[in-house]
Amino acid sequence: MYSFEQLKIFVTVCECGSFSAAARQLKRAQSGVSQSIANLEISINQELFNRKKNTPVLTEKGKALLPIAQSILHQQKYFDQKVESLERDHEYELIIAVDESLLTDSLLQILAGLANKFPVTDFEIITTSTFDVEELVKKGKAQVGIVYADGELKVDMDFFTLGHVRFLTVVSPEHELTKLSVVSDTALKGQRQLVHRSSKRKELWFSYGISSKLWYGNSHQTLIELACKGLGWTVVPEHTVMHLLEQKKLVALPVAHEFDGWLTPMGCLVSRSHGFGPVLEEVLVSLKKLNKTAL
Repeated sequence: MYSFEQLKIFVTVCECGSFSAAARQLKRAQSGVSQSIANLEISINQELFNRKKNTPVLTEKGKALLPIAQSILHQQKYFDQKVESLERDHEYELIIAVDESLLTDSLLQILAGLANKFPVTDFEIITTSTFDVEELVKKGKAQVGIVYADGELKVDMDFFTLGHVRFLTVVSPEHELTKLSVVSDTALKGQRQLVHRSSKRKELWFSYGISSKLWYGNSHQTLIELACKGLGWTVVPEHTVMHLLEQKKLVALPVAHEFDGWLTPMGCLVSRSHGFGPVLEEVLVSLKKLNKTAL
């Protein structure tokens, strides 16, 4: 009968690309890794790797079994985390990373409701860009992340959607673009653009730089303030500028390809590196109740 340990070694070899690389990651002897794979193949009576070349190559049967092995290991890890959470009354700390423009009153209200319910738990709220939030959750430095979703499958963390956010293209009332009844891409490209960019110089997939003249900021609030000064046009979440639109300090442009703004999904990332205690579960349940509307 095969073991969880054999499945772990099998998956690690596939991810690392060789027995030697897997041995280094697992801190084992290469001979031990090779023997474990051989024992697994004997146990299930299937050849997982073609060893005719220096680098082992997955067979068709190996390719068919790999995603199942990954799923089994994930379920085992979830089981262990659940057992761990049942052994304690609460977590001592919960770290939540949030895209800076998504730290809204609704989200803060959820967290405020947990203060009295879990008085011993320390909460840490980190606000940064979507890309940096994802990195924090991926590395286990935050249990929960609230981000703009790009639609890609997250292999190192769990994910569920929270709703949609409308983005508007805005400028100051005195800007030349406000004179146009419909604003084309060509018109936008001819004016300075204020672009959101993370600390690692990554731009959001729906508001990346298209102009020949660019200024960058790592928060939407910075872009909004620059736009109010008449320094260019920018794409920002509607809920962050509603008061400025009402005060006529900013104007939403009628962009040809997104006349009513751009809807983008947002979602919640959950780390697989931490146990699921009652505090985390309460946060996730509360967030899922907001699934039908934007934060």
